[in-house]
Amino acid sequence: MFLSQENPLKLSLYFRSLAVGSKTGYKLFTLSAVDNLVKIYENESEDICLVERLFNSSLVAVVSLSSPRKLKVCHFKKGTEICNYSYSNTILAIKLNRKRLVVCLEDSLYVHNIQDMRVLHNIRDTPANPMGLCTLCNGESSYLAYPGSSTIGEVQVFDALNLSAKIMIPAHESPLAAMAFNYTGQQLATASERGTVIRVFNVADGSRLWEFRRGVKRCVAISSLAFSPDAMFLCCSSNTETVHVFRLDQPDSPGQRYITCAFFCG
Repeated sequence: MFLSQENPLKLSLYFRSLAVGSKTGYKLFTLSAVDNLVKIYENESEDICLVERLFNSSLVAVVSLSSPRKLKVCHFKKGTEICNYSYSNTILAIKLNRKRLVVCLEDSLYVHNIQDMRVLHNIRDTPANPMGLCTLCNGESSYLAYPGSSTIGEVQVFDALNLSAKIMIPAHESPLAAMAFNYTGQQLATASERGTVIRVFNVADGSRLWEFRRGVKRCVAISSLAFSPDAMFLCCSSNTETVHVFRLDQPDSPGQRYITCAFFCG
């Protein structure tokens, strides 16, 4: 998740660690409690525009503003660089789990084996994706979702474990703005650039499970979506300085399309 190009932030799985990048390097924090943020590491070597930590491990993937086409994978506890890769264009996003590391460029995605960093697959000629929008499931399924169109909200789901296309989901009429899998990869939440409707789909068959309306008076920019670890809640943040939390009970029925949501002002 990004607050700005100069200050990328990433909250790890189960929300136990936080990675923050800046013009002077990056910092890693642990979250032992909501009100207890403890810094465990600080690197002041270069300007960082992307930083991703592999859960609570010592593995960190970083991209600097001075070398936006180069990915570095480091062991921060040892202070060593494990490997680096260069790509044909600017790296817009990095996603990783225990099986795969995905690098997103504007018109392609690279799937690496996390064990030895070999390139296993290259998804070429994707629709223009200048924001680097994509999401990788943290669980064993290793599903990867990315925009299937630059003009409408189609989602392409790719099985990054078996290296095969999974499904295409027609999620919205407008282009996509945010996506997130739940931990198992069975559900996918999406929002479009209009920002008024958030939907949750069954990844197995593409059917819609829930639809939430966060507002109709004006369009907003959805910055992130996130499931709770137990997939009972879905959180949505936007440029309105509000956070919406939706409760995921039973899937939508014809007579009940929307679930009650709670609002927290920032």
